[in-house]
Amino acid sequence: MIPHVYLILFLAILAETAGTTALQASQQFTRLWPSVMVVLGYGISFYLLALTLKVMPVGVVYAIWSGLGIVFIACIGYLVFGQKLDLPAVIGTGMILAGIVVIQLFSRTAPH
Repeated sequence: MIPHVYLILFLAILAETAGTTALQASQQFTRLWPSVMVVLGYGISFYLLALTLKVMPVGVVYAIWSGLGIVFIACIGYLVFGQKLDLPAVIGTGMILAGIVVIQLFSRTAPH
């Protein structure tokens, strides 16, 4: 059951990332289809996120969901929108990833 939960969580992260990317493309909700994608992306993400809460604690789920979402959006911002990150932002992003690894490796509240 546990690998299945991580797949659902990963899909929730992808949906959130797609919604946030569409948010940038919607130009403050002035473009119809990117705006629709925002609503769909977040709706799907929250639904899948809720499914993971049946098995995992909310703090762990939210830390992984938001942390990986931040990292993915930073990468998409760089690759798609040409948004550069300075050294402190890169270090901070690395620390977010390190935090997720610590939760997965050492926390007794994360399913293994």
